[in-house]
Amino acid sequence: MSKASDPPSPGTSFVPFADDATVRQVAGFSIENGTGALALHGSLEITRDRAGLDRARALTALLQSIVACLEADDLPAAIAEEEGAAPTVRNPFA
Repeated sequence: MSKASDPPSPGTSFVPFADDATVRQVAGFSIENGTGALALHGSLEITRDRAGLDRARALTALLQSIVACLEADDLPAAIAEEEGAAPTVRNPFA
């Protein structure tokens, strides 16, 4: 869990779906960029104080940039699964 004083990561330019390397963090929560999908990981505590408000605003700005990027594209109904995806393996412990 992040501390109340943890600020969002500063000044990192984040363009959704632009590359496969950029990661943007807000306290303990990260959004990993990808050209086909974004991955969200971690935990983010939004406390009822100014630090929580700062985190909520940072998260809102990131999500708004993702939504704007998606709205600007001519999107398919769903993306096709990657060729050569790993096959499902029976759980040996089940």
